[in-house]
Amino acid sequence: MPDTIEQRPYHHGNLRTELLDAAERSLRTHGVEQLSLRDLARDIGVSHAAPRRHFADRRALLDALAESGFVRLGAKLRAAVDEVDDEEDLPARLHAFAWAYARFATENAALTGLMNAGKHRPGATAVAEAAAVAFGQVRELIEEGQARGELEGGDPEDVGLVIYATVLGITSMVNSGMVEPGRLEALVESAVTQFVRGARPAGAEPR
Repeated sequence: MPDTIEQRPYHHGNLRTELLDAAERSLRTHGVEQLSLRDLARDIGVSHAAPRRHFADRRALLDALAESGFVRLGAKLRAAVDEVDDEEDLPARLHAFAWAYARFATENAALTGLMNAGKHRPGATAVAEAAAVAFGQVRELIEEGQARGELEGGDPEDVGLVIYATVLGITSMVNSGMVEPGRLEALVESAVTQFVRGARPAGAEPR
């Protein structure tokens, strides 16, 4: 006879990681509204009370999932930018950043939606901090470009927000079905090219 929920182990292995993995699978398949701690506990074979050792409630689980998403995204953005051989090739580094974000956002559409909603929720401090670290990298790129005279001056955060908002809009349109996925890479490349052209100081020579 199979175990009842009450007879299942209270926890096993790295339960927190298993719950986050299971939550992301459920999010991708069923959406955020159907995600519950009880269902996740059943899916991974632990008692329904076990998840509460790590997450006080469903909201805490969702925030942790969003936070871990930003940590993963930040690592991908950093790796993509670091792969550009010429550290002073701003267009290439911005393109690498934008394309890495676009790929993550379209390959993890439901998770990205949760992340973007979670970072603005009052009280979600850890989510907001993880998002700031991930997107702080574009500020660094803008500051570097400004220091070399390749970009107009101004608040680097505001300038960086322009390219981020543009790519966010493109990926949102792909995820909603408004734009064909096959157009994604060309649109991202065009967005970065136009951004660099528009933000270049008057009279500056393009690279």
